[in-house]
Amino acid sequence: MERNLALELVRVTEAAALSCGRWVGKGDKIAADNAATEAMRRALDSMDISGTVVIGEGEMDKAPMLYIGEKLGRGKGPKVDIAVDPLEGTNSCSKGLSGSIATIALAPKGGFLHAPDMYMEKIAVGPAAKGIIDINASPTENLQRIADAKNCYVEDLTAVILDRPRHDKIVAEIRKAGARIHLITDGDVAPAIAAAVEGSGVDLLLGIGGAPEGVLAAAALKCMGGDMQCRLVFMNNEERDRAQSMGIDNFEKVYECDEMANGDVVFAATGVTNGDLLRGARYYSGGAETHSIVMRSKTRTIRFIEARHTFDFKPTY
Repeated sequence: MERNLALELVRVTEAAALSCGRWVGKGDKIAADNAATEAMRRALDSMDISGTVVIGEGEMDKAPMLYIGEKLGRGKGPKVDIAVDPLEGTNSCSKGLSGSIATIALAPKGGFLHAPDMYMEKIAVGPAAKGIIDINASPTENLQRIADAKNCYVEDLTAVILDRPRHDKIVAEIRKAGARIHLITDGDVAPAIAAAVEGSGVDLLLGIGGAPEGVLAAAALKCMGGDMQCRLVFMNNEERDRAQSMGIDNFEKVYECDEMANGDVVFAATGVTNGDLLRGARYYSGGAETHSIVMRSKTRTIRFIEARHTFDFKPTY
């Protein structure tokens, strides 16, 4: 993967964030997602890549999508697989809440797990706890392992969990263990990444979220030296059939980070609303500011990028 490709990728997430950022707090998540999707598609089609979407977005909530199998780029340059979520945290964006981002990852052909659009159980941590988590262990045991690895008390840890009834038992157990909890409304890619950022205030992500988002988080954590374990959660036989059609035949398999994102991976994300990881897009007369993160697994270089955009010179936004 060319090193300049990572920086080119930031232009893609910036375009998506600036487009959907106009819809923050307006209560229309479909319009926001559509704006991000179309901006991202235009930006990707301007790149010198021969890309194929293998992780798309939108099937669960019937939103517009960059669909699986879609070809993007100018058709020249490296052949890459694309994992994408133009607007991760659509509800947060539409309600003006924290944590929504525009995000994308690239890998060499065959580098991403072709995860069906369904649920996935996840645990994600940063480099300090790499190699010690176990998705089959209890939350209490994992918290103690992470605390030992970080040389701190369980009470010092903060776990991010989606605020859903399905997580009531996990939340109760974590509270009993003494750790702090940050409940989020939607969008678990950014918190998974934040767990690998020193000083973010996030130590781990736990719970069940979307499988495509799990692959995106794994791509970022691979670049950062973090760790993640995931397992697909099937709600019915139709989902099992869909997974099998995508080459998944072991329904109980625990996926490690490198199995979900393999090879020379690049990842980028831009904030849409403020969150633990990134600041949201900020508009002013004639332009806007964005805050992004971009990284590459080969070098583990992580860049935070602040950009100012002048709209007279960027009519597509």
